[in-house]
Amino acid sequence: MINRNIEPVLLDLAKKYPVVTITGPRQSGKTTLCRKMFSGLKYVNLEAPDIRMFAKEDPRGFLASNSGGVILDEIQRAPALLSYIQTMVDLDNRPGQFILTGSQQFEVMNTISQSLSGRTALLKLLPLSLSELNQPHPPDIDRLMITGFYPRIHDQQLNPSQALGDYLETYVERDLRQLAMLKDLSLFEKFLKLCAGRVGQVLNLQSLGNDVGVSHSTARIWVTLLEASYIIFILQPWHANISKRLIKSPKLYFYDVGLAAFLLGLENEAQVSRDPLRGNLFENIVIIEALKQRFNRGLRSNLFFYRESNGNEVDLVAETGRELLAVEIKSGATVNPDFFKGLLLFKKAVGSSYIIKGGIIYGGSETQQRSDFPVYPLDKCEDLFNEQRG
Repeated sequence: MINRNIEPVLLDLAKKYPVVTITGPRQSGKTTLCRKMFSGLKYVNLEAPDIRMFAKEDPRGFLASNSGGVILDEIQRAPALLSYIQTMVDLDNRPGQFILTGSQQFEVMNTISQSLSGRTALLKLLPLSLSELNQPHPPDIDRLMITGFYPRIHDQQLNPSQALGDYLETYVERDLRQLAMLKDLSLFEKFLKLCAGRVGQVLNLQSLGNDVGVSHSTARIWVTLLEASYIIFILQPWHANISKRLIKSPKLYFYDVGLAAFLLGLENEAQVSRDPLRGNLFENIVIIEALKQRFNRGLRSNLFFYRESNGNEVDLVAETGRELLAVEIKSGATVNPDFFKGLLLFKKAVGSSYIIKGGIIYGGSETQQRSDFPVYPLDKCEDLFNEQRG
């Protein structure tokens, strides 16, 4: 069993809150984590039709039969339970009574915010991080792009193409059918593949919709569904004027790079090495790795990207107060002077308004302390992200 970096945070919050809610993609390890960390609690899976019917038809009786602490898996399948849990913890707010999991972030979070505001701690568990994966130094980057980071693939040594294909059919399509009535599933599958073809790029909903053959509004709804199901991650642009963040287009990434590679039809390392989107997939790994570092510490995303009207761009900007961590991501294995151009221009543009730290994450194997910014290989990217923690 793979140890997860979020474990101490989860235990600490369960000692302080009567309810702890963990959301994340299906197969990210939520159930395994909860059953490991709270082995003394009863486990109930709301995916089971008979259990779900009991919870929906007799919520008071259901909760009474699971008193004394319980793990409720896939809480979005019986959201009405949350109102009854609220009344219970208002009368008895002992910590660690309910551990809830869910794999649909918007639906779960909206219901949680309405029913359990102030009563639950919220955590997000994504697939394995690089440190959890414990890859050899240096890691095989092209192989990582194929396998992705879902724990089951690594724990059971599964064929990634088979496992990710099953994942899409068994989980994603089923979940999406629960969230919305999809009239043409094949059209949506085409939409998914076209999203993968835009990984690491600015999201243009009009163009995406036109390529699929659906309206701009339908494309927006489908993107929202993919966000809700933890399939795609939308990275917003950074600007010193917060209002301007809302009028610039975001960039599109996948929560798991393996799923993006599968949708692109990549099945082996040789195909990855010569694919024109290899650099985008490498960037995807780093962006989501930064997100995992935040979530595994119980923090929310503070990640953006930066782009000027003249095209100068910084791939990742993490904002904490008046401090910015600026990161350029390059898949090349040899450090090039051009790697530093975006960071230097960004530092000049921002001026003295912020404290700026930063560096390069690249596809090579050595850490280099350059005069302008340090350079880190992929397996050391956590060292760069930790710069902001001081």
